[in-house]
Amino acid sequence: MKNLQEATERICELKGSLVALDALLPALLETLPSSAHTALARSFEAHAEAARTVMLNTTLSDHVMAAFERDIARTRAVLAGTAPPQSALEQRHAIEEVLLTTTHIRTYTGSHLSTGASGFFFRRDERLFLVTNRHVFIDEPSGHLPDRIEIELHTDASDLTQYATFSIPLYGSGLALWRQAADTAGPVDVAIIEIHACRLPAGTVLQAFEPSNLSSQGEDAAIGDTLMIIGYPLGFHDTVHHLAVARSASIASAYGVRFQRQGYFLTDARTHRGSSGAPVLRRRNGEGGSASLATWQLLGVHSTRMDMRTRDRVEDESLGLNCAWYTDVLMALTQPT
Repeated sequence: MKNLQEATERICELKGSLVALDALLPALLETLPSSAHTALARSFEAHAEAARTVMLNTTLSDHVMAAFERDIARTRAVLAGTAPPQSALEQRHAIEEVLLTTTHIRTYTGSHLSTGASGFFFRRDERLFLVTNRHVFIDEPSGHLPDRIEIELHTDASDLTQYATFSIPLYGSGLALWRQAADTAGPVDVAIIEIHACRLPAGTVLQAFEPSNLSSQGEDAAIGDTLMIIGYPLGFHDTVHHLAVARSASIASAYGVRFQRQGYFLTDARTHRGSSGAPVLRRRNGEGGSASLATWQLLGVHSTRMDMRTRDRVEDESLGLNCAWYTDVLMALTQPT
């Protein structure tokens, strides 16, 4: 009876181990780039055939062979079920280009992580820039003085789970490497830093807005127009494919008029910390395909939430309004020096 009990316990242990392996295998497969799935399946079939040959030339019970063939079939099904359902070309077409314009920014002082924010790429001629808010790079009142930032970059057009972290210093020889702007009302909460393409990780995949995206193409923006703010609210995003999320918004003040003589207009949207530096976009009609970057007009750079100091924080809800700096400042900031 003791031997039977030990055998039963051992069988239960083996079943538990198999269940654990069943959980591990799909997890491992999901971390592999899509290009490796075909090679893995081919290698598995070769090793399975070698093992089958050895077992057939060994004295084993039919139960062992049946269990082997059953598990081979089950593993083959797992391999087939985790293979990418789309080709590389299909996946590229499925992802809207605008989602590849935006990146998650983390600011650091030395090795200390300070804050998270949003940013987007802007290309002028052959030069590439990262755009965000000035207060992401420096905010004197709060003592926020980072010396470098890190951004996330996709590195495989056919597998968006593959990415690299790219570090950008904010100072060189004691001087700021980023540019900021000011107008008659004071500092503008927009800053850019140039990215040298030759230093980007191999295989970097990104999209960048261009001066053509600043044009209305004859479709003037107006109060009430539907907008999109694409960023990383509270750092939230698709952590598997490293893609930002979008919040719907609308123009909440007279577009083209500097609200209270400042260089921004207002948007009506639910936003959070971490959205600072996100692009504020309006979809144009009849310009390129629905997934094309050409269909978007870059209206603003999201900055901060607008509120009233006199608001009763118990009785009154937040206004839900935000400041978006006009993007014409980008042409001044990216002007060759």
